[in-house]
Amino acid sequence: MSAPAPSPLAIVDAEPLPRQEEVLTDAALAFVAELHRLFTPRRDELLARRAKRRAEIARTSTLDFLPETAAIRADDSWKVAPAPAALNDRRVEITGPTDRKMTVNALNSGARVWLADFEDASAPTWENVVTGQLNLTDAYTRNIDFTDPRSGKSYALKADEDLATVVVRPRGWHLNERHLVAADGTAVPGALVDFGLYFFHNARRLIDLGKGPYFYLPKTESHLEARLWNDVFVFAQDYVGIPQGTVRATVLIETITAAYEMDEILYELRDHASGLNAGRWDYLFSIIKNFRDGGQKFVLPDRNAVTMTAPFMRAYTELLVRTCHRRGAHAIGGMAAFIPSRRDEEVNKVAFEKVKADKDREAGDGFDGSWVAHPDLVPIAMASFDAVLGDRPNQKDRLREDVSVAAGDLIAVDSLDAKPTYGGLVNAVQVGIRYIEAWLRGLGAVAIFNLMEDAATAEISRSQIWQWINAGVVFENGESATPELARKIAAEELAAIRAEIGEEAFAAGNWQRAHDLLLTVSLDEDYADFLTLPAYEQLAG
Repeated sequence: MSAPAPSPLAIVDAEPLPRQEEVLTDAALAFVAELHRLFTPRRDELLARRAKRRAEIARTSTLDFLPETAAIRADDSWKVAPAPAALNDRRVEITGPTDRKMTVNALNSGARVWLADFEDASAPTWENVVTGQLNLTDAYTRNIDFTDPRSGKSYALKADEDLATVVVRPRGWHLNERHLVAADGTAVPGALVDFGLYFFHNARRLIDLGKGPYFYLPKTESHLEARLWNDVFVFAQDYVGIPQGTVRATVLIETITAAYEMDEILYELRDHASGLNAGRWDYLFSIIKNFRDGGQKFVLPDRNAVTMTAPFMRAYTELLVRTCHRRGAHAIGGMAAFIPSRRDEEVNKVAFEKVKADKDREAGDGFDGSWVAHPDLVPIAMASFDAVLGDRPNQKDRLREDVSVAAGDLIAVDSLDAKPTYGGLVNAVQVGIRYIEAWLRGLGAVAIFNLMEDAATAEISRSQIWQWINAGVVFENGESATPELARKIAAEELAAIRAEIGEEAFAAGNWQRAHDLLLTVSLDEDYADFLTLPAYEQLAG
């Protein structure tokens, strides 16, 4: 008997994990290696194209719909593939990382869809990457019941027909997986690792369960990046021998450049597309990132002052609904990030009213569903959409032909009256330090001040610090945004955390490193494209 073929990918700098051999099989790694060989060179070209496009925005301080794809936008004849039964009703979707407890709670939550997140809600430790895959497979084989060793509480899945449909979000194109390296020494993109391992192990199993391999695609910046994903899907389906069109993808329109290419993105993925999502926090981060040197007219106020009723945000969401419904795709609304308090019912009452108003507005605007971050919010969002949809699975027949959005409407940031405040700067520093510290401990979704924060909110926090300083913002108390002021506030926050949690817990955490990293990405003249790139270099495991 001949010896087995050596693995095409090397696992480097990673401690062995329990049951990792179930995920990292030679066959699965051979598939991921093929994805890497075929598609990483194009990924690299597209990342370089992002940099060129950003340089052009810096030069012109504007964006427009693409003239070269005008025919696609004008053509009324094309539609995306019809939604599979498991994705036809998406009125409430819950988001969260793929740890064992969240997997059970999300599947049981009553939401129609669970966004199982390997991206912004998950710090990409090797353990999170591998055990997240195990947890999903265990859920599909109903081997995930467990008892929390700390609380003693038991968790078990409901009946199959009561479980949410899983839509997996792999990492964005910009992040590599340092623990999987090809023979030429190149690291495999995290997106291809997350997609490849999940698809290889579960595509056929999901078909047998009456569902399929469904994905959310994050951080997309152009239709060419959507085309790359489409080619990945075509190859993957042929590789494992399942019908073309089995994969379905929902694209997050969470970059300002993608907002100008919604039609084109759906067109590239039309055989595999199931919708677009309005990812509001990353969208604001993208506006700041791309127009950070565009002067006062692009300075955003405190993030909590930028509501979805702001004119430029209304333009974005209404264009998304119109584009999706014109093409037969689902339009999915943004996140309700509130985390209910177990101690303060008044806080809950006010927050629940805001969540209800937000979801009522989305349902009234024509969205087919929306996101929540906590199971307690599922009934609130469900009631908003039930009131509009009734027994219908969606409202894709509502074409919103009344909507007309000009190119300038999407970047009319100065249409908002609100201004940056000193309190907003303090909050950005507080959230930034507290989130980064948890991320460095391997936690990607973190409750901070009764909100579920993920990498997107940390990105907007550090970007606003950078933008306000570089724009010379003067706050309402007369103080100017300067590096010195940011350092002073950060030092005060670090001292407050030390007093709050005690010396022992402070020393055991990553507080100083989080403080230093936040200031680095907030104050450096060279703006880092993504906070998670330098943070990944410091992430243990």
